[in-house]
Amino acid sequence: MVDAVTSTSNADARIKSGTGMLASNFETFLTLLTSQLKNQDPLSPVDSNQFTAQLTQMAGVEQQLLTNDLLKSLVSAQGGGGLGQAATYIGKEATAAWSATKMDGGEASWTYELGANAASATLQVLDGTGKVVWSGDAPAKTTGLHEFTWDGTATSGNDGEDGQVYSLKIVAKNGAGDAVDAQVLTRGRISGVEMYEGEAFLTIGKSIVPLSTIIALEETEDPALAA
Repeated sequence: MVDAVTSTSNADARIKSGTGMLASNFETFLTLLTSQLKNQDPLSPVDSNQFTAQLTQMAGVEQQLLTNDLLKSLVSAQGGGGLGQAATYIGKEATAAWSATKMDGGEASWTYELGANAASATLQVLDGTGKVVWSGDAPAKTTGLHEFTWDGTATSGNDGEDGQVYSLKIVAKNGAGDAVDAQVLTRGRISGVEMYEGEAFLTIGKSIVPLSTIIALEETEDPALAA
C-alpha cells in the first residue's frame, strides 16, 4: 500500500517521548529546588529574585507538559476525524486513478481512459511481483472510457488465481507513433473505509484504494426516486 504522508502513530510516539523527557526534567527540578531550600544558609538565604526566576522556570516546564498533552489529544482527534470524513463517502459512486484489483470468480475488471483516438493500444496485466502475465490489444481505441475484463488466461507465466491482486497497464500511440494520454481507473460504489498508517483507504468493488487517488464522486441514485 501507499505510505501515508503523515503517520499519526509516529507523531504520537514523538509526543510521548518528548513528554517523558520533560516530565523527568520537571521532577529533577523540583527535587533540586527542594534540597536547595532545605539546605540553604539561614544567614544567607536564597536571593528573592533568583528564587522567583526558578519558580518561573518551573511554571514554564509545567506549561510545556500541558501543551504536549493538548497536542497529543489534537493528533488523536485528527486521526479519528480522517476516518469519520472518509466514512461519508460510503454509498457514493467513485472514480479513482488506481490500477490494482483482486481477481474474483475467475475475472478481474478495470476501466481505462484514452485522451484521444489511438492507432494502437496495448494492455498488460501484471501480477503482484510486477511480472506481465497477459498482454494484448485493447478492445477499444477511441477517446473516452472503456471497460476491460480479464478472464485469467495468461499469455506468459501462470493463469490468474482468485484472491490474487493484479494491475493493468496501458500503452497507446497515435498514427504518428506519439504517445496518447491514457490512464487506468477503478470505478464503482464505495462500500467501506479503513485507516492504514494514518491514511484512509476506500473499498470500491474488489479494490482497496487510497482516498488520495479519488478523482470523481457522484451521488448514488435512490432506487425509490428512480421508480
